[in-house]
Amino acid sequence: MAEAERIIGTPDTPDDSGEQPAAGASAGSGASAGSGASAPPGVSGAGERRAPADARGSRGRRIALLFAVAAFAYALDLISKTLVVAKLEGRAPIKLIGDWLELNAIRNPGAAFGFGAAFTVIFTLIAAAVIVVIMRLARKLYSYPWAIALGLLLGGALGNLTDRIFRSPGVFEGEVVDFIAPKGFAVFNLADSAIVCGGILIVLLSFRGLDPDGTVHKD
Repeated sequence: MAEAERIIGTPDTPDDSGEQPAAGASAGSGASAGSGASAPPGVSGAGERRAPADARGSRGRRIALLFAVAAFAYALDLISKTLVVAKLEGRAPIKLIGDWLELNAIRNPGAAFGFGAAFTVIFTLIAAAVIVVIMRLARKLYSYPWAIALGLLLGGALGNLTDRIFRSPGVFEGEVVDFIAPKGFAVFNLADSAIVCGGILIVLLSFRGLDPDGTVHKD
């Protein structure tokens, strides 16, 4: 009978004397101590295992925010340009605030706000390069403000790049649709506005010492 109890019984089941839990706890402590001393970082302790996953999840949320902002800015720009081409192009400007602000559809072969009309292809390549740089920065992104700023830049760059590729007179030489015309200022579009807002936010974040990876430095 004693032999049968020895085979069937489980060492983790406490007995009436209370000594078994103590022995189990001692063994567990020794195992824990041994594993903590020998296992590589990120493997032994529960906290160490969770840290990389938490970091990846945190970065994933910020990347998702970046692309959500970019998609929103791009969609607004694309919809607005589609409506302007269909309803406003070739017609008289529409006054919104007297002579101070009107909607006036034009085609712009240059950069934002009509600058550099002779360098359409160059500006197309620059826009493509900006998109590539933003995608690379996203791999080290741990800051919500930077996610918003880069999202605005990405959405604006994609909006104008779409015009460069798909509008006349040809691929990489397409003219951008501009329609927001303040008095005494260049005509622009929502993509230009997103690029400018993203750039201003990046400047402010740089002055505050906040990097895309979430670190804060003081000069």
